[in-house]
Amino acid sequence: MSKKNKVIVSPYFQGMANTAKRLNSQCHKRRSNQLSRTPRGMELDDILRLKLPDYIANDLDLLFVGINPGIWSAAYGHHYGNPRNHFWPCLYESGLIKHRLTCVNDADCLQLGIGFTNMVDRTTRSSSDLSRNEIREGIDTLLNKITTFKPRIVCFNGKGIYEVFCGSKCDYGLQPSKVTIHGKDLDCRIFVMPSTSPRTISFPRAKDKLKFFIELKELRDGSNK
Repeated sequence: MSKKNKVIVSPYFQGMANTAKRLNSQCHKRRSNQLSRTPRGMELDDILRLKLPDYIANDLDLLFVGINPGIWSAAYGHHYGNPRNHFWPCLYESGLIKHRLTCVNDADCLQLGIGFTNMVDRTTRSSSDLSRNEIREGIDTLLNKITTFKPRIVCFNGKGIYEVFCGSKCDYGLQPSKVTIHGKDLDCRIFVMPSTSPRTISFPRAKDKLKFFIELKELRDGSNK
């Protein structure tokens, strides 16, 4: 496999003059390190112009909703593409899928009844770069996707996303059976889990989030009976 097509796999599967000269050298090293951490060696401005496609179809068992594409996902063109993100390891370890997959398999998940979309389609270095208004503008678009394609379960990957979507505070896990957004009653079940980003302070490890994926599997299996 060439370096160009190398798959990134989560590590979950496998850490006065002389002074001025020294400081300049340190700054150069920091810039070099930052460039080396840029996905695929791409310029950041180029990555920020990229967008991710939705993978969605009628009557899915499960639709995952993220907040927006990060630079790793945008650069590789796949959902949850950051090699440190806990999404793909937890998806497998919970039993929601039978085989280990990585971000390059996101489109294949449609055959397993699993789809992907985001609240906002703009790529950013961090979700904190998005304004609350920008996220709110994605509500109607997401609502239209849900009512059009009618997934059985919609899972919000991050509590903050769902709280903006529903307009109120919520708890993690399965939400009340009757959810109305902008006057529209949703027929699907809504499940909220912590963000699978490794930056999630309250749930920093994959095993901290795994229980939510297990609960989600139980909900999916129960809805298919």
